[in-house]
Amino acid sequence: TPRKAIAEGSITFTAKAFKILIQEGSPKGDVFETAKIAGIMAAKSVPGIIPLCHPLVLEKIKINFERLTTKNTIKVTAEVLCMGKTGVEMEALTAVSVACLTIYDMSKWMGQDMSISNLRLIHKSGGKSGEYNR
Repeated sequence: TPRKAIAEGSITFTAKAFKILIQEGSPKGDVFETAKIAGIMAAKSVPGIIPLCHPLVLEKIKINFERLTTKNTIKVTAEVLCMGKTGVEMEALTAVSVACLTIYDMSKWMGQDMSISNLRLIHKSGGKSGEYNR
């Protein structure tokens, strides 16, 4: 069965740190490309991280970042697709979580006053339980 899940979460900074992140980045390297790779790797690693999750052949993992400038926030979205017997909600949620944690790690040189929040499933389709939309 075709399975799809979309999850989102956000990381909020101080106004000063957000400005530095957007204008200068991090001395560790490209924050968003690194977070994208980390999110993809995390989605693929779910069975090794979360007990009782099945290994799946993931066909698509897409990570997006949206700058919410007025809120000093980066919104992270992950979309995961597969053909399988079980859903990919955990893969999408894990991808967002790890992408946010990677942004945190690469930005902590500016201070630890960051907040990761709003981790949630936005959409799920496929399988017996049908479609879910937040």
